[in-house]
Amino acid sequence: MEVRHLELLRELRDRGTLGAVAAATFRTPSALSQQLRTAERELGVRLVEPASRGLRLTWAGELLAEGADDVLTTLAALQARLDAGRGEPAGVVRVGTLPSAGAALLPGVMAALSDTLITLELQDFDLAEADYAARTADVDLVIGHSLIADVPVGAERLFTRVVAREPIDVVVPSGHPLEARQSVTPGDVAHEPWIVVPRGYPFATIHEAIEAATGRALTRVAEVRDNRLVESLVFRGLGIALLPRHSTPASGAYTLVPLDGVRAVRSIVAIARPDRVERQAVRAVLDRLVEEGAALS
Repeated sequence: MEVRHLELLRELRDRGTLGAVAAATFRTPSALSQQLRTAERELGVRLVEPASRGLRLTWAGELLAEGADDVLTTLAALQARLDAGRGEPAGVVRVGTLPSAGAALLPGVMAALSDTLITLELQDFDLAEADYAARTADVDLVIGHSLIADVPVGAERLFTRVVAREPIDVVVPSGHPLEARQSVTPGDVAHEPWIVVPRGYPFATIHEAIEAATGRALTRVAEVRDNRLVESLVFRGLGIALLPRHSTPASGAYTLVPLDGVRAVRSIVAIARPDRVERQAVRAVLDRLVEEGAALS
């Protein structure tokens, strides 16, 4: 049993198709097919079988893909011990983040790491909650969020750590009747025009909770994902919306008002494949994220 075969089966499980694995690992599908046939001959079992999308793992393939997580984590931990004996953490750490959490956390992280041997490579993406886990195949750490749990949907078998908790407030334009309120309830805001996020995105759970609490469907005037666009639409008086309290820039154009009566706090979570987080450099970045998160909260 070779480690490279286990890695291939894990990649096929996580990415879904041989073409996706080939693109991510800079190999051809034919080369990967040959590697699978070699593994099947050596192990004496079928690892893949035809499916509508091309190939899917058999029971044996699933078993080995699951075991790959443990094997690769053990090897990564051993490598980390070797690295620790050589000196301070070093290397490139790839971080993927949702924009709002990245804006709040990463400037401080990068500043703290500026005089170390660690280099950050950043990607930003705004995804539905269930899609964050899949991005761990391409980066070392993913910064995602959830409003319903500390482990985002789909990340149950991955390493996760809450790095911050942040209230989600109602944002109203300057001069709005609710601007001077200390807090608002679902009944105060259910009748307003709303700028919302698409269903499946974490903030959508708050919209749904407001509807459930009041028995009234929200008037949805726009559906957008980018917080800066939300700010500009609220500023023009086109509706009210939800924005994170600590990572939204202060502005005289709008006011953030706390929302009571429904759960409106997000967990900002670092997500990673278990073997990736064994690296000393990745652990160092994770520690800095936790420090920045504590300051943010």
